[in-house]
Amino acid sequence: MIRLTAAALLLAGIAAPALAQTMDHGQMDHGAHQMPQAEEAPAQDQPANPHAGHGAPATDDSIPQGTAPPVPTDHAAEAFYAPDVMARARAAMRKESGGMTFSQLMIDRAEYRAQKGSDGYHWEGEGWIGGDINRLAIKSEGEGAVGGRLESAELQALYSRAIDPWWNVVAGVRQDFRSQPQRTYATVGIEGLAPYWFELEAQAFLSDKGDAHLRVEGSYDQRITQRLVLQPAAEVNIAAQGVPELGIGSGLSTIELGLRLRYEFAREFAPYIGVNWERSFGDTARYARAEGEGASATSLVMGIRFWF
Repeated sequence: MIRLTAAALLLAGIAAPALAQTMDHGQMDHGAHQMPQAEEAPAQDQPANPHAGHGAPATDDSIPQGTAPPVPTDHAAEAFYAPDVMARARAAMRKESGGMTFSQLMIDRAEYRAQKGSDGYHWEGEGWIGGDINRLAIKSEGEGAVGGRLESAELQALYSRAIDPWWNVVAGVRQDFRSQPQRTYATVGIEGLAPYWFELEAQAFLSDKGDAHLRVEGSYDQRITQRLVLQPAAEVNIAAQGVPELGIGSGLSTIELGLRLRYEFAREFAPYIGVNWERSFGDTARYARAEGEGASATSLVMGIRFWF
């Protein structure tokens, strides 16, 4: 019994301080005890580059703002391999990373136009070859009456150069083909993708007879589903002076508006249906009436769009 009592007293002596410590800890005011604050670092000037410290290196004061740094000429690999071998390797890498030659043929419209009076047809397409910066482009468009004469046809040979990731400037020649008279034009323009994915193109033409014209085109692809696409499009033609032999009056000559719904069985092949409206203005409308044609026409169109 004495031994048991002594053991109990020993256990009580050990547990009591621990219990008291636990109770004191539960009653502590944790908000009154905070970690010691580190000594505040002295203020420093902010770097000139707002991205410095976020993964981008700080700017070099020796390089003017907005100027690309010089191309390095000291290549570490040349310490182990011959310089000519590494030069060929770097040239191959640049070619495979965007320096290759590409090509594409796009027939944007090959359509049948059903309209009051006489049905017609229309085509519009472009092919190009080149790289990301410099390209040679061939464009063609025209229209005519089914079973009748060719009303208009043109072929353009253009040099295209990218001025930024979205826009190209173009320059070249345009040849019109019709019974009489024919015209050859020098052309310059700009084309590209505007904000909100509008495709725009503007071209100025100067013929070998001295008459000048301006054409502005735009379109937008509204995806209803991954395969069903609604495309509104517009074209405006303006002449600096009247050309009676071509049936063109000065000022605003024609406007064309279209709405086409296509189904892409594949990205490269899509049939479509839609409606197209054309309107002549001023002397251009008067010349059209003199030829027995109306100043405006509305057509139901059916066609295909394909590229490769």
